[in-house]
Amino acid sequence: MHLEPAHTAVVVVDMQNGFCHPDGSLYAPGSEAVIEPIADLIEHARDAGAWLVYTQDVHPPEQFDDAHYYDEFEQWGEHVLEGSWEAEIVDELPADAADLVVEKHTYDAFYNTELEGWLNARGIDDLVICGTLANVCVLHTGGSAGLRDFRPLMVDDCIGAIEDDHHEYALEHADWLFGEVVTSDDLEFDGAK
Repeated sequence: MHLEPAHTAVVVVDMQNGFCHPDGSLYAPGSEAVIEPIADLIEHARDAGAWLVYTQDVHPPEQFDDAHYYDEFEQWGEHVLEGSWEAEIVDELPADAADLVVEKHTYDAFYNTELEGWLNARGIDDLVICGTLANVCVLHTGGSAGLRDFRPLMVDDCIGAIEDDHHEYALEHADWLFGEVVTSDDLEFDGAK
């Protein structure tokens, strides 16, 4: 699959210590396992001149104090609190100054963030989506991208999950409903060095 770098962004979803490091409160070995393939994908995309976006799930400690129904702390316990080590992107996947880092407070990286406007301002059409968790933030971000008329390309070997069946479900759902499932080997950035 050929991608035009000027119109493509790699979206690295929530590759943070809280999810990817063994000391993280929501650590999943499947999240840690995709760090290396994502690093390779980022290097390939960066060399070709594609855009890079990192999402960072961040929660102010009081975020859900007045919640009527939606309360991630009730679902998952306190995690990736604002300003904490858990909220930091893993050291192996550093963002450059030119990359966009999107702080989000829900599963969907488009909800109440600058992401859509930033992508539209740069003429980006295709989103190469990787990161974690497959059936949570990756799935919701990919679905939201499709609803906004971006082409979500879900990179199978660069998406982490708690359980293998979560990974399988999320990618089957994405492929059926709103995006395309690819592997990193399928992706060819035009003009790549």
